[in-house]
Formats: sequence, structure tokens, C-alpha cells
Amino acid sequence: MSEAPMREPTFLVLTALAEEPRHGYAVIEDVATMTGGRVRLRAGTLYAALDRLRIDGLIEVDREEVVQSRLRRYYRLTGAGEQSLATESARLRQQATIAETRLKVRRANLGGAPA
Repeated sequence: MSEAPMREPTFLVLTALAEEPRHGYAVIEDVATMTGGRVRLRAGTLYAALDRLRIDGLIEVDREEVVQSRLRRYYRLTGAGEQSLATESARLRQQATIAETRLKVRRANLGGAPA
């Protein structure tokens, strides 16, 4: 039996951390950029997700620093997080390929006219 599909916010947070460690606000900004502004994570939602991902062993704290008297915590993927993201990416790619193939068949059956 395969794992359940990852929820989109989880996928996006892990994707934001795949390139380099980031602090929470940088994750929020990166997710907004990746999605063209379609997904805007709220701080409460993000930090709850980060806590859950840490408990699940998919991310860990990379480092902490104080900026303007506030603690800034940077997170990074763990090996398990990288594997989980790779697995979900492959699942999404497979589903997208199926959809694209079926659209091509549909268009061919309609004589090339888009629906």
C-alpha cells in the first residue's frame, strides 16, 4: 500500500526547504513566489506545519540567530524529508503525465480541436 498523497501546503514547504535552509518568513515568501501568489501561507499555519514536519522527522532546525531582538530559526530538510519530497514529486509527475496523455487522446479524437 502506498503513502497517502501529501497535502499541497506540506509539499510546498518541503519544496521551499529543498534548495537551502530558510526561516519561516522566507518560506512564506518562497511559497508565494513558487505559486505565482496563488498560495499565501499564514504564519500560524506555517509554524504549525513546521512543528508537525519536525515531529515527523522530515525537517530539522539548521540554526538560530537573533535579528532585531527576535529569534529567527532556520529549517532544513532531513534525509527522510528529501525522500518524502522526491516520492511525492514522482507521484505528481506520474499523474500529470496521465492527464496530458488523456488530453492528447481527447484532442486527437476531436480532430485536433481544443475543448
